[in-house]
Amino acid sequence: MNVGAKTVLAGSPLFRGVDRTTLDALAELAANRTYAAGEQVFRQGDPGRHLFGALSGKVRISAESEDGREVHLNLLGAGSLMGEIALLDGGPRTATGICVETSTLFAIERVRFLAFMERHAKVAQGVIELLCERVRWTSALLEDSAFQPVPVRLARRLNGLAGGEGGEVRISQTDLARFLNVSRQVVNGYLMEWQKLGQIEVSRGRVRVLDLSSAMTSSGA
Repeated sequence: MNVGAKTVLAGSPLFRGVDRTTLDALAELAANRTYAAGEQVFRQGDPGRHLFGALSGKVRISAESEDGREVHLNLLGAGSLMGEIALLDGGPRTATGICVETSTLFAIERVRFLAFMERHAKVAQGVIELLCERVRWTSALLEDSAFQPVPVRLARRLNGLAGGEGGEVRISQTDLARFLNVSRQVVNGYLMEWQKLGQIEVSRGRVRVLDLSSAMTSSGA
């Protein structure tokens, strides 16, 4: 049995309430693969033939406009599932996934996953809950983009990527800017200000969050 895949599946809201025997059977469908830094896992517009789960490493999720502009949407680490939207509806991938460091992922084929879901009602229930969670996450991003100033959006995204107070994220300022669709210079300005205030620590390709609570509110911007 694929023990790593089972651990990731068990920790996902998608499989909340699924019994151990069912998870064992689902993990048997998973095949592992290791990707190099910079290697593409899936591409926007391609058919969604697999559900992916991260066993180690990090995968950057990005979307590209018709004129070639790129916006980063998320940075997913070990324990994360990805590619579930196209997996479920059979449509094209809505984003591109690229490994930012050496990463090991497992994949479950769409045909086998759907057949499995038909036999297990608990899994179908988890799918509904996961899709609702994705809608809420997307709505929150849209609200931030529409109503919050850049420093608040930057502080919230940085805090989320780092996993909260005391966490650290390995990311360039250029990539961080692409999460917000702003320039690197804008990001650098706020990072330097927050570092002087003792709210973060910045080193080459890394940001450690100490306390961004005041910066994450409009009044603290």
